[in-house]
Amino acid sequence: QVQLVESGGGLVQAGGSLRLSCAASIFSLGSMGWYRQPPGKQRELVATITRGGTTNYVDSVKGRFAISRDNAKNTVYLQMNSLKPEDTAVYYCVADTRNYVLQGAYNYWGQGTQVTVSS
Repeated sequence: QVQLVESGGGLVQAGGSLRLSCAASIFSLGSMGWYRQPPGKQRELVATITRGGTTNYVDSVKGRFAISRDNAKNTVYLQMNSLKPEDTAVYYCVADTRNYVLQGAYNYWGQGTQVTVSS
């Protein structure tokens, strides 16, 4: 059983920054990433990172968000800068033993952490 525990969510003003963290219960994970679900909207995959550090981002966060990982700590991070009200969502940490995950079908999910950006 794999457990993912997110932290770092909260309230921030537009233009501010937050850093999300996600600690996994096991080592040797492959791809990790972050989904988000705004209220009343569809879930979207925000950012992913492979074990070797290859990253991908949804267009709306490019240049503002940065995903990183510390394999020794089995932890993935999401640095969020220049936050906008439309970034408001529940953010979910995701992970998989596979290093490449087709169509965002990750096997392991965290419980989510709320990010609220005020205007």
